[in-house]
Amino acid sequence: MGKGGESSMKAPSKGDAATMSKATTKYTWQEVKKHTTPDNAWIVHSNKVYDVSDWHEHPGGGVIFTHAGDDMTDIFAAFHAQGSQAMMKKFYIGDLIPESVSHKDANQLAFEKGYRDLRVKLIMMGFFKSSKLFYVYKCSTNMLMWLTAVAMVAFTDSIAMHIGSALLLGLFWQQCGWLAHDFLHHQVFSQRKYGDMVGIFWGNLMQGYSMQWWKNKHNGHHAVPNLHNSSAVAQDGDPDIDTMPLLAWSLKQAQSFRELQADGTDSGFVKFMIKWQAFTYFPILLLARLSWLNESFKYAFGLGAASENAKLERERKGLQYPVLEKVGVTLHWVWMAALASGFGRFSVAYSLMYFFTATCFCGLVLALVFGLGHNGMATYDADARPDFWKLQVTTTRNITGGHGIPQAFVDWFCGGLQYQVDHHLFPMMPRHNLKKTHVLIESFCKEWDVQYHEADLWEGTLEVLQHLSKVSDDFIVEMIQEFPAM
Repeated sequence: MGKGGESSMKAPSKGDAATMSKATTKYTWQEVKKHTTPDNAWIVHSNKVYDVSDWHEHPGGGVIFTHAGDDMTDIFAAFHAQGSQAMMKKFYIGDLIPESVSHKDANQLAFEKGYRDLRVKLIMMGFFKSSKLFYVYKCSTNMLMWLTAVAMVAFTDSIAMHIGSALLLGLFWQQCGWLAHDFLHHQVFSQRKYGDMVGIFWGNLMQGYSMQWWKNKHNGHHAVPNLHNSSAVAQDGDPDIDTMPLLAWSLKQAQSFRELQADGTDSGFVKFMIKWQAFTYFPILLLARLSWLNESFKYAFGLGAASENAKLERERKGLQYPVLEKVGVTLHWVWMAALASGFGRFSVAYSLMYFFTATCFCGLVLALVFGLGHNGMATYDADARPDFWKLQVTTTRNITGGHGIPQAFVDWFCGGLQYQVDHHLFPMMPRHNLKKTHVLIESFCKEWDVQYHEADLWEGTLEVLQHLSKVSDDFIVEMIQEFPAM
């Protein structure tokens, strides 16, 4: 069992706890909050306490440790099929003392019951059932994009056609991201292995991204969007906003990465990046895919990981599909090298031009949508997070058509993430049902006075840039106050 806890009775071992029929060990909420690290992790589900310390074999990976020392009732429901609770029995160690949850008033308890009832209603309405024909159509049209990009290189010698091919390939990779996203969230198949296999096809083979690297990063983001780590040893922060020293999404984040020089002044590089981040944002997006390719390759072949959570998962659990992951990434680079070289016709310089045009364009259009989903929205400290529903809604932005951009284009371009709020609340819901769900979610938010935000592509991008600029201004003001002569 995890270290450091005290209870009203001696705590049972994991094996004994599942079979206890008499005296149940009772814990206070304060006791649970002491267990916040992977090697000392307690979690709460429906007021029952579970010790998952060092459970690196968790099928979903290291995401389980994002809620160490916290209640994971709702995020568990969001990520798991019905009946998954049976696996938790062996980790059960006791119950919360009822008085320890008294910080929730009647209104909060009614609110939580309301959104849980809404989830049940959506299940009964069939909104979690996927249309296989929809995904056959999406996969087929996406492959057609790839074949067209290949043909534009294979059968022409036109520079304009080759540039067009590279841009089309970048869009293809973006759409691969949305398809892999759907399959790896298990929106399509009830059998998770099938979703993993298709995810490896679109992710590893076609896009060059490691499936498990992506799952670790993305599931962690879903569990704790826009949260700052509660401590240096906890793993309850959002990996998607871990972008320092390149971008700071809050003044606290900027402050935490102030690399002080020997003379007490701040690192010139960090200060420059934060000061000008509203201007460097788009150039950084152009390079995003290069970073993801590098992280994926290292993760797949055991050469390193970008976060402590990913590193721990890779070392302790390993790859779920080691052969398929490595073969997929390797074959991606084989076909990419063949295409970028014009199947042997292009010079090295021309091949690099093709590759970087496609890669940078993909980074721009993929990361742009990611950024619109959350950047510039609320950020929280992990140990002061709101409830599941409010956390997901207040840290997330939906994207609409407008200012000359039709909704149909937004729906295709964003691949379901135009309904990012709705997706974050119900990540296993197929994207083709999110529009219908959106109406019910918006109504529920209005009923309970929960801030629900949406903007079109132009407005959302402006909001992101304005937020970056505000963080820069706040940081500069702080520097001037500390070092008036700067």
